[in-house]
Amino acid sequence: MTKAIRIHKTGGPDVLKWEDVEVGDPGPGQVLIRHAAVGLNFIDTYQRTGLYPLPAYPAVLGMEAAGKITGVGPGVTDFKVGQRVAYASGPTGAYSEERLMPADRVVALPDAIDDRTAAAMMLKGMTTEYLIRRTYPVKPGDAILLHAAAGGVGQILSQWANHLGATVIGTVGSEEKAKLARARGCRHTILYTSEDVARRVREITKGEGVAVAYDSVGKTTLQGSLDSLRPRGMMISFGNSSGPIGSFDPGELQKRGSLFFTRPSLAAYTAKRDDLLASAKALFDVVSAGHVKISVNQTYALKDTAQAHRDLEGRKTTGSTVLLP
Repeated sequence: MTKAIRIHKTGGPDVLKWEDVEVGDPGPGQVLIRHAAVGLNFIDTYQRTGLYPLPAYPAVLGMEAAGKITGVGPGVTDFKVGQRVAYASGPTGAYSEERLMPADRVVALPDAIDDRTAAAMMLKGMTTEYLIRRTYPVKPGDAILLHAAAGGVGQILSQWANHLGATVIGTVGSEEKAKLARARGCRHTILYTSEDVARRVREITKGEGVAVAYDSVGKTTLQGSLDSLRPRGMMISFGNSSGPIGSFDPGELQKRGSLFFTRPSLAAYTAKRDDLLASAKALFDVVSAGHVKISVNQTYALKDTAQAHRDLEGRKTTGSTVLLP
């Protein structure tokens, strides 16, 4: 038996239970992984509340972890027992001491990346990779708007986009978070609690607007994101920490100058094995070169995951958070 955080129903953080679970031997195409560190992400809260429904209950949450392979199933040739690996995709199950994982969803870790760093960056870092290199390829000189700039994705995206030559305008909820965001590559910060985001963006860009808005907040920021874009700019909605956007009139895109709107996902951008490996390599390269530094600002024991969820949803965290089995 091994320990894991499971939910038997959807709800608040109190539905997260520390329980014994049975983990069998790896089957065809599977590897058995002993976790050293587990990543915490906002998508975990969406699955816990039922916003993103899970196929069955009880369920072990978690999409991201790093550890060591302790078993290899039939047909697996890319990995061996004792190898350090990480992942950032479904099926859920990362909130556990040990779990089975499809081998084609796992990547080998380079020696330069330690387990905690890997668990803190795989999902957020590969999300950043597809957002700034494939959904809207950021170019030198681009002005971009980034919501939640002091968060996990925000800090990685700020640094990577800054490395690519973009001017990053980040929104934050406090002066403390503004200082953190500027230290991680934001040229300008906007305090969304007291400033009009779109107005400040127009001032900063001398009326032009930004090429792209990266929005993981959702419901409360949609209008400000659209109003901040230049003609033919792109609105990228990749999260909804304030609630889902719901429906809106696509005519609003036309009125603002033929805007583009997209709702991408990491799963779609890494569905093919080659795309997964390329995304992970790009992330490993910028981290190993020092262009992107990963901030593990909070750690919790895995058994205390409920408190980690409370702090994440209460906006008490910055950077990345890691759960330790």
